[in-house]
Amino acid sequence: MADMRAFLDEVNGWAAGGPGGPAGDLAVRLGVRTAVLLEGPSDLAAVEALAARRGRDLAAEGVCVVSMGGAMSVGRYTELLGPPGLGLHLAGLCDEGEQRFYYRGLERARASRRGFFVCVTDLEDELIRALGTARVEEIVRTGGDLRAWQTFLHQPAHHGRPRQQQLRRFLGTKKGRKIRYGRLLVEALGPGQTPAPLDGLLTCL
Repeated sequence: MADMRAFLDEVNGWAAGGPGGPAGDLAVRLGVRTAVLLEGPSDLAAVEALAARRGRDLAAEGVCVVSMGGAMSVGRYTELLGPPGLGLHLAGLCDEGEQRFYYRGLERARASRRGFFVCVTDLEDELIRALGTARVEEIVRTGGDLRAWQTFLHQPAHHGRPRQQQLRRFLGTKKGRKIRYGRLLVEALGPGQTPAPLDGLLTCL
């Protein structure tokens, strides 16, 4: 039976230059109504973790969450999935520094900015500020990365930097770490701690 993973595979193949027919057929069969455009897999992990915490099955709701592989791909995906292509409602998150690429892509695709939310610096920074650095360090310890974190702190390049910046940089120092902590940090959020861009995105879907 066709599922949202199959649809995502077809969309990514289409974005890479393949045919769009299979993606269009699956969109109809699955009842896809919304595409959430995210820069990378760590953002996807955070969005999926928050949806699960709120008891939502986005795929069952017709929501496809897309990791585009970088903000520079947004023009291609808005063209394929938005009004010029499949005509889906578009939503997403972007980093403050990449906002112009998102807005340019949405404008070219004649798509609304409503449903798009901007993170100050990036989503990891939003989550660290929401939780506080002491709580994030605790999550790093319980996550089994205490030794790696201590080694990181002893590196001269990171001396004197604010703890928040150190933590944000640490999460990006090893492949897969940002993805893992995208989920762990969201799972650790307490009542009222969800960063506004992430909360706004899930609320609008």
